[in-house]
Amino acid sequence: MKPLKQQKIAVLYGGTSAEREVSLNSGSAVLQALQNQGFDAHGVDTKEVGLEQLKLQGFERAFNILHGRGGEDGTVQGVLEFLGIPYTGCGILSSSLTMDKLRTKMLWKGFDLPVAEMEVVTKSNFKQLDPQQIIAKLGLPLMVKPSLEGSSVGLTKVKRVEELQSAVEYAFQYDETVLIEEWLAGDEYSVPVLDGEVLPAIRIKPAAEFYDYDAKYISDDTQYFCPSGLSVAREQELKQLVKLAYDSVGCRGWSRVDVMTNAQDEFKLVEVNTTPGMTSHSLFPMAAKVKGYSFEQLVVKILELSV
Repeated sequence: MKPLKQQKIAVLYGGTSAEREVSLNSGSAVLQALQNQGFDAHGVDTKEVGLEQLKLQGFERAFNILHGRGGEDGTVQGVLEFLGIPYTGCGILSSSLTMDKLRTKMLWKGFDLPVAEMEVVTKSNFKQLDPQQIIAKLGLPLMVKPSLEGSSVGLTKVKRVEELQSAVEYAFQYDETVLIEEWLAGDEYSVPVLDGEVLPAIRIKPAAEFYDYDAKYISDDTQYFCPSGLSVAREQELKQLVKLAYDSVGCRGWSRVDVMTNAQDEFKLVEVNTTPGMTSHSLFPMAAKVKGYSFEQLVVKILELSV
């Protein structure tokens, strides 16, 4: 096989998911980094160009930086494997699994890994929703989220029983399945994994009540701490948990595992992002920088891990 710098590389970005704008920003940064490093890289917005065109246009490898459905859920991965084009990130199964928060958490529970207590609501059983019963079990406040979205799309913090039904209805705009979870009142950590190595954890302190879409991509008031400020022992505990979570769902290449603590300061796994953001606000480059990677070095490393 030809050396990477002699291959024509497609940077897949944009797409049609709710995270399109984030993907466009990530893709532009990745594309610039690869071109700066001398790679024959070209941006491909999958909303405008069908994946079947990749072979016809002579592409030999893909850097997948599509976020959300269609790019992070096994769909693009399956097409690329059918076309015989190596690509960055996780394979079909782990991409599909981790896009589904419900089934990811069910698998983690099967491995006896800690997750928040939750109730599941679908459009078919929504009429049987009993807010009082759910609150009696999970308490207040609650977090309501669609199972199949990323970037905090469709999330609501519920503080009163009267708000629960409308929060579920809002989440249904994004998915057929909605999770109602106990509120995790502690700190939030984002922990990248690169080539099987757990990078330093990032502690997130949003200015708002929780780390929503605006806090992630728009606000300049969110604070990030890397190193996280955890003790050496707690950082090691978190790393071990993240590695187990990463391995159990079959991740490869690079991914980011999000973790929170509850009021008792116990770690709870939240979700896996198999195609983390690579924007100016993104967390993966922040942790990689602490390990000595510049942004461009990180992008090249991820490309080198493509299979």
